[in-house]
Amino acid sequence: MNYFLKTNKNLIVYTIIFLVVIPFLGINFFVSILGNILILLLLIPLLLLLLIFVGFNHYKSKINTCHNCGAISLGLSEFCMNCGADLKEISKSEQLNKKPSESTIEVKAEEIK
Repeated sequence: MNYFLKTNKNLIVYTIIFLVVIPFLGINFFVSILGNILILLLLIPLLLLLLIFVGFNHYKSKINTCHNCGAISLGLSEFCMNCGADLKEISKSEQLNKKPSESTIEVKAEEIK
């Protein structure tokens, strides 16, 4: 008997914990823990998608377009790498203060005969 207790000590400890904790805390405690773990497993991918979306929008706000040639730059350089135009002239306040009619192309429909 003494040999059995020495070899299966972990099994006995876990059995005692199982027999003491479950009646004391109840099955609802373990069900709620499992439910919370499942909720976390579902919410972690949603949180990662949200972080990717925020990072993409932050990256998108750094992009400048050259008015001279239309090349795209990340806003780190002062001059356009394609044509050499000054990119400091491009400012976000100028782009935000523009009226929508100035930045859209007006198209007139004509009837074809």
